[in-house]
Amino acid sequence: MFSHIMLGTSDLEKSRQFYDAFLAELGVPPGAANKNRYFWRGNGGTFSVSTPINGEAASIGNGSTTGFASSSTEQVDKAHAVGVAHGGVACEDPPGWRGEGPAALYLAYLRDPDGNKLCLAYRQPKV
Repeated sequence: MFSHIMLGTSDLEKSRQFYDAFLAELGVPPGAANKNRYFWRGNGGTFSVSTPINGEAASIGNGSTTGFASSSTEQVDKAHAVGVAHGGVACEDPPGWRGEGPAALYLAYLRDPDGNKLCLAYRQPKV
């Protein structure tokens, strides 16, 4: 359904450093520069950060969350820890299972250096 996600940043280099480290834990290669943007390409689409092209300040979306698929609970925990170590801020409950039964998800939330809310999600394989 989605081709890409782009989030605004007020500090392109700080965002590049954060997302290079954070997304590496999900198997995504370093971002590629293109003018006032960085692009990370992985399975299922493209993620990017950009300084706003209208010249106004970048801002976060209240109520918005960008979710990243993970392949295991260990990957969720590691990516969350790396994100926090690279300028992110943990938010919500600590990483862990939410919900019950086959619909349960292992989730971890954090905010990037610009305050954008991110979620790491692991879905149990269907039996």
